[in-house]
Order: sequence, then structure tokens, then C-alpha cells
Amino acid sequence: MNPAPARNQALDAYRGFVMLLMMAEVLHLSQIARAFPDNWVWQTLSYHQSHVAWEGCSLHDMIQPSFSFLVGVALPYSIASRLAKGASGTSMFFHTCWRAFLLIALGIFLRSTHSLQTNFTFEDTLTQIGLGYPFLFVLGLRPPRWQWAALGVILFGYWLVWALYPLPPELGFGAHWQKADNYGAAFDRWFLNLFSRPTPFLGNRGGYLTLSFIPTLGTMILGLAAGRWLRASAPTLPLRQFLGAGVACAAGGLFLHFTGICPIVKRIWTPAWTLFSGGVCFLFLAGFSWMIDVRHYRWWAFPLVVIGMNSIAAYVIAHLWEDFVLGSFRIHLGAGLFGFAGPGLAPLWSGLSVLGVFWLILWWMYRRQLFLRI
Repeated sequence: MNPAPARNQALDAYRGFVMLLMMAEVLHLSQIARAFPDNWVWQTLSYHQSHVAWEGCSLHDMIQPSFSFLVGVALPYSIASRLAKGASGTSMFFHTCWRAFLLIALGIFLRSTHSLQTNFTFEDTLTQIGLGYPFLFVLGLRPPRWQWAALGVILFGYWLVWALYPLPPELGFGAHWQKADNYGAAFDRWFLNLFSRPTPFLGNRGGYLTLSFIPTLGTMILGLAAGRWLRASAPTLPLRQFLGAGVACAAGGLFLHFTGICPIVKRIWTPAWTLFSGGVCFLFLAGFSWMIDVRHYRWWAFPLVVIGMNSIAAYVIAHLWEDFVLGSFRIHLGAGLFGFAGPGLAPLWSGLSVLGVFWLILWWMYRRQLFLRI
């Protein structure tokens, strides 16, 4: 029996970086940018802490694809670990389905925290991963050609269904990927109204869709390929494969975008977005692997590893605890605590304080080996 593989610190650091970007929403950089409209630094930081309006990409837009990609990267390690412990294929599949259910349930719970009743919506990152995870697991047990074939079918099939969705011809081909009227939005107007709701579901304000889990599965399959390359090449690193795949995928997404075949839109997770963001994920992974495993620059990564090894806990803390921590500061230290540098920068200092509390909680959990697993 082969021993279970050791943890990959580069993966934990990359995952921690992604979760840090999400947790750093507490900095509210867009508020600071509005207070300093002529300062290009704050404007740039605000742009990269916000989702683009529709087409294009910011750093913030890379959070969800990176998280999904890393689920795929981790799967070969997870399968190897469970096989090393003597698990059967059947038991692993049922365990996978249970994990998928918990991810979906947690995503719905987090989307319902400010609702009058359970908000059955399926565009949350955790829910999207959960919907595709059983399919990813099955592909993880199949040869690589099955995985690449599945990716091709997903991307082309998804594009074709959207491209054939009936719209008035005068709107043009690009209208198939508009926000208000597309195949995914029509599906949600039917599907989400099957659940009990205070008012009928008419559409997601941001344009996010349930069916995005299908191309998100494509992102996870790209991560699966990366994880497979990592394990197969150990102890060396497949940096050339990462770089080649990154450039090829990103170029493919840009080609689809600029030729008008399919735009790069994260909110509806177009096939072009799957390719482009997947390529960027490959490049991020190559960068973290090079820094940590080739150059052995590890000291800087420790704060990220603390977060990355407890990513589910970080996700829950970021969604539930901001108001509690800020309220505690206000109650015990005074309402004007963060106004010492002026009202324009108050969100920065309050956000840094909250972010510091979040990290200290995760560090405490790390020190005591308390890791929230699903």
C-alpha cells in the first residue's frame, strides 16, 4: 500500500492567497476610492477588489475560479490519500456525494443569513462546486483522455446551447450572452420558482446563474489536470506544462472573446471565461510553485498557509463575522476608534483590524490543528 501523499505547501499558499482576497473585502476599498476620486492608487485597488460590470476580468474575479481550480488540483491527492487508507471506490463515491451535499447546503445557508426564509439559490461558490463535485470525482478515476473529452463536450455543448437560444435576429449574435435575457436566466426563472419564495424569482441582479456550475466543472477539470501533472512528476515540478497550459488556455479564451464567438464574462461563466480564467490559474499555480518549491522562498507564505489550510473556516468567518467583530470594536473601544486618519481612510483601518482578527482566529486554529473539513 502506498503512503498517503504529503501536503503541498504551494497549493496551501495559493489557496490562502485566494481566501485572503475574499476576506479582504472588509477593507471596503471602493469606499476609500470614492473619498479620493483623483488618487489612481485607490482607484486601481478598488477596481481589483470589485467584480467587473460584465465583460473582462479583475483580480477579484479570479477568486471563484481559483477556488474551483484548486478543488480539482487537490482531488488526485485526496483520492490517493483515501486509497492509501484502504477506501473502496464505492465508499469514496458516497463520501463525495455527502461532501457535495454539505457544500450545497452551506452555500444556501450563507445566502440565507439575511433572508426571511431559506433562500434557495445556487450561484454561491460553494454551491457551484458542490453541484459539479460528484462528476469531477468520477472523472478523477478515469484516464486523462476522458477528462479532456469531458472538458471539450462541456465547453462546446454549453456554448452551443446558448448560441441556439432563440432571440430576435436584430439583436445580433452577441446578445446570446447579455445579462437580462439568456438561456441560463430563462432556466432560473423556471427552476428557482420551484422552491418556496417570498416573491417570484425574476432574475439575479448580478446576472449569476445556477447553470454556471457546468462550465465551473470545466474549471475544476483543468485543475484536475494540474493535480495529475503534479503527482506524476513528483518530486520535480511540471512548470513547463503549467506555463504552456496557462498561455494556451488564456490565449484560447481571448481568441473566442475578440473574434465575437463567445465573450469573457465571469458572472455567467462563459466557455471563454472558463478557458481564460483557467489559464490564469495555471500561471498562478506555476508562480507559487516556483517561489516555494524551486526558489525555496517559504517564510513569506506562512500567513497564507495558515488561511489556506482552513479555507472552509475562512470562508464562513468572512461571511458571518465582520459585523460581530466591528460591533465589538465599537462597543468596547468607542465609535470613533478608526477615524484618527480622517473619515476617508476609516474603512481601511477598520478593515485591517477585522482582517487581523480573522487571521488570528485561523492562526489559533492552525496552532491547535483544528481544521474545518467537508
